[in-house]
Amino acid sequence: MMSVTVSAGCMSNVSTAFAVHRRAHSELTGDRSKPLTTIWKLANGEEKTVTAYEGQNLLEVAIEHDLPIEGACAGSCACSTCHLYLQEDDMDKFPEPTDEENDMLDLAFFPQTTSRLGCQLKVKKTMDGLRVELPRATRNMAVDGFVAKPH
Repeated sequence: MMSVTVSAGCMSNVSTAFAVHRRAHSELTGDRSKPLTTIWKLANGEEKTVTAYEGQNLLEVAIEHDLPIEGACAGSCACSTCHLYLQEDDMDKFPEPTDEENDMLDLAFFPQTTSRLGCQLKVKKTMDGLRVELPRATRNMAVDGFVAKPH
């Protein structure tokens, strides 16, 4: 974070300091020496195979590969815009969802028994071949028709 001071035009002797934040979901996160393959089924039915790295969460993987997922809260488990589905067989590879995650999943469109938030799911090298599906709609923070882009 950097601090910037600006002066108000007609009040030249008064300055206001404010912080400028850069939201970054994924800047080479994870252990790059431990790659694994993940297969993503997009809402339109298309499948994409992308590389993930041990230690990344699934939101970071999606953002790094420009997959259509928003992550409006920057991965702080405060929204449901990184809602996704796991395969039934993969549910036990991750810890149980916390109460906070379950509260956010209650806000998600089209929840299923395999619904999780991508920001809460860190991948391990042993999860090679993990299959993930994106829901047909999410409760995005942007207007209808908006296509999510990485920050």
